[in-house]
Amino acid sequence: MGKLYPPVEPYEKGMLDVGDGNAVYWEVCGNPDGKPALVVHGGPGSGCGPGARQYFDPKRYRVVLFDQRGCGRSTPHASEPTTDMRHNTTQHLISDMELLREHLGVDRWLLYGGSWGSTLILAYAETYPERVSEIVISAVTTTRRSETDWLYRGVGRFFPEQWERFLAGAPGTPRDGDIVAAYAHLMEHPDAAVRERATADWCAWEDAVLSGETNGASHPYGDRPPVAQLAFVRICAHYFSHGAWLAEGALIRDAHRLAGIPGVLVHGRLDMGGPLDTAWELARAWPDAELVVVGDAGHLGNDTTRAHVLRALDGFARRQGERSSGDSDSR
Repeated sequence: MGKLYPPVEPYEKGMLDVGDGNAVYWEVCGNPDGKPALVVHGGPGSGCGPGARQYFDPKRYRVVLFDQRGCGRSTPHASEPTTDMRHNTTQHLISDMELLREHLGVDRWLLYGGSWGSTLILAYAETYPERVSEIVISAVTTTRRSETDWLYRGVGRFFPEQWERFLAGAPGTPRDGDIVAAYAHLMEHPDAAVRERATADWCAWEDAVLSGETNGASHPYGDRPPVAQLAFVRICAHYFSHGAWLAEGALIRDAHRLAGIPGVLVHGRLDMGGPLDTAWELARAWPDAELVVVGDAGHLGNDTTRAHVLRALDGFARRQGERSSGDSDSR
């Protein structure tokens, strides 16, 4: 169940100048004449990984992956304290995606991603609906302030000891204070030791929230290379302390802009970091979306989650092929 496609290497890659001194890394793999698809990674600040390529049939898809500003192979890197974060916002990332589309000569593309990636997918699609053919999302989030408050405070009722340590990592922050803003401030501290300590404390908290899924066998955030951790935490705290520069509830409120775009939303009922109600609300506001609830999955998903995502992506590729065949027959 949920068997991925074999590993594939990019046949094209590059760095795209997106302005403000930023260059975004991108790569393309699969079939140059295939159905265009864009992978939108999570985090924010996690960077794209080769595993995402394996969700797409390389004979049917032309798959584009990119590292969002400040992370992965994009430059300048957020791990560097001199990197100016003022030019790293949701609106900047939306513009970067559109510049990349134009650079690669894509008319419309399928968007795939999860977690923070789903927020960016929705923000882009609601801005440029005419450029989106389909959407596939796992682990739905819209980065409402209420969702962020749940992730960095509310879910602490299930992990009180770990949350106390997380709070203690931002000295002087009251229990009902803005802990995310406090960490954002620490990540801009001139002392590298302070930034590194804040990074370790943040990653320990993220791992605690996922501990029911990993059973302590791995630490999805703490096991990352130090430079990747620094960028991830700095970008996350920067985005979440600003509500991702989105009006509260805007992505669900404006989901009517997605009318006519088929979507598949796959969400685990046991997702502690992103409860199911967000996916449910989005599906109700977006009639063209199908919500698939995986009863025994969490935020990281499982074999069943993977099977649903693969089924959706394969299905959209098949439909594209059937339409192309029909057009050919009509001629």
